[in-house]
Amino acid sequence: MTGQKLGLTRIILRLGRNPDAGFPDGNDDYGYVINAPLDAHGKLDAALWRETKEQCTVRRFQPNETPADGWLRHRGDNWYFWYDEADEGPEEPLVKLGAHELRPGEYITIREGDGDVLTFRVAEAVRV
Repeated sequence: MTGQKLGLTRIILRLGRNPDAGFPDGNDDYGYVINAPLDAHGKLDAALWRETKEQCTVRRFQPNETPADGWLRHRGDNWYFWYDEADEGPEEPLVKLGAHELRPGEYITIREGDGDVLTFRVAEAVRV
């Protein structure tokens, strides 16, 4: 199955343990829902992203905040979340996201628009 394209996957990220940021137990009500193109190994597929980029969306959710809707974007070797509304914040770089398998139980790091660097766990990954 090497190189086989599987289409878009809905990935739910939930805030993992981040003791230094005030979340010693994580927070299931803080996270992201992403529609992303994954390859057979569960990694982001840049070629498929180019074909489906308008369907590659992100929704950030946090307690006591209105959800922010945006897009998964790719530039060079870097992936990031981009929001089109000023009140939703600046783009959020995803640390080495292209190298990670996005499967339940894995962890990724996101530099949020306010500068916080937080760890999130992949809670769900379902093909859509």
